[in-house]
Amino acid sequence: MRFLGIDLGTGSLKLAIVDGDGRETAASSAAYAVTSAQPGWAETTVDAWYSALVSAASRLPANEREAVCAIGFSGQMHGVVPAAADGRALRAAMLWPDTRARDLLDAWPGPQSNPVAPGMAGPLLRWLALNEPQTAAATRWALQPKDWLRAKLGGTFVTDASDACATALALPSGDWDDALIDKLALPRAWFAPLAASHESGGMLSAEAAAELGLRAGIPMAVGAGDTPCAALGSGLASDGDALLTTGTGGQIVVMCARAPAPAHGLHTYRAATGAWYRMAAMQNVGVALEAVRGWLGHASWPEAYDDAFTADASASVSFLPYLSGERSPWMNPNARGGWLGLGLDDTRGTMMRAAFEGVAFASRAGLDAIRANGAALDSMLLAGGGSVDPRWRQLLADALRVELHAVDCPNAATRGAALLGGIAAGHWRMGDLVSLAPTATLAATPRANPSLDERLARFIDLYRRAEDWFAVKRESA
Repeated sequence: MRFLGIDLGTGSLKLAIVDGDGRETAASSAAYAVTSAQPGWAETTVDAWYSALVSAASRLPANEREAVCAIGFSGQMHGVVPAAADGRALRAAMLWPDTRARDLLDAWPGPQSNPVAPGMAGPLLRWLALNEPQTAAATRWALQPKDWLRAKLGGTFVTDASDACATALALPSGDWDDALIDKLALPRAWFAPLAASHESGGMLSAEAAAELGLRAGIPMAVGAGDTPCAALGSGLASDGDALLTTGTGGQIVVMCARAPAPAHGLHTYRAATGAWYRMAAMQNVGVALEAVRGWLGHASWPEAYDDAFTADASASVSFLPYLSGERSPWMNPNARGGWLGLGLDDTRGTMMRAAFEGVAFASRAGLDAIRANGAALDSMLLAGGGSVDPRWRQLLADALRVELHAVDCPNAATRGAALLGGIAAGHWRMGDLVSLAPTATLAATPRANPSLDERLARFIDLYRRAEDWFAVKRESA
């Protein structure tokens, strides 16, 4: 008995198969590009997603695929796929790093229980209605990425509260905010009905089964957003449990038994289990480091790590990683990045080291916002493909001042999706998941580092000083 998890991420699609005890038995992935046809846009075609799914599935062992009896879904949050009545995408998906709708945010009444960012489905759909009226007129469904993929595989048009509440079009509970949708002049019929993440969202079609090497007719769980799936797959269950994920973006998630009060720069969303979580969401983690690695000409990530962590940290060089604006804690889509303080004696390694520190400091700013609102965190689980190097883990622990415990689960979001598939198939109940939590080992203990603290203070001061400049440049653009 096997369960397949599909994680439709921003830059790649990942698959993981788990057995009846929740242990991963096979995994694969396939990458695709995020394109930007115009400055500030972030898109991927759904054909690229589906091709990646077929490619990744073909690399899973045939005997493992034949044993799969249910599928669960995890997906990048906030973006949207305008689709026809049959689920056919009408344009490329618009994704969470997209900033084209940044001038439309004043349509949202304040204060909101969650911050509204331009890359959320609500602002993107408002932009679509104003700028692509023909596409808007043909749209029947405004689907979250994982919901589009499930429908493509033969599933129903449905979504879950964890994704809905992150669209800027729903109440904190995840229920659609009909009054707000009407105020924004968006068709209420665009938005799929809600179901629990672990409920069945349809059966795998014969056509899709043949392309993926799976059995037709197996149930597909509705699924959840990638952050709540990563929390589920990592074993977060109790009030106060915390997780740091480092991927294209970065998230600090703290589980909550009850909905916490709104706080500027922080998000409060529904978990895949129906509980709540508070989150600091940083846009510029892996995406910023990957850009810097390319600019500096590092041929591989090991080379970039070695170059950065053999270099001495500069007392004068700072790097703001805000290449696509920023969410937590600043909520500033106009923020931009770069190095300051470079001298003729600085090297490629100095610049790469400053980039790692800048990302760590940006994450610390998000964590400080959580701490300021009542969560005194000194220990967190650690997951995500962007945190495998021990030197990077240590820098994160030092900058965040937390003890980091690496989850023994290389594909946390994908595993969480597979577990939802197992519940949909009736193999587990929601209460069984605590006993299936993966082991976690100590990855890094924070060390006292006064010079790092000084560089953190300089980083925060630099951002504050640049904030006014970002606003002036935006007004003159």
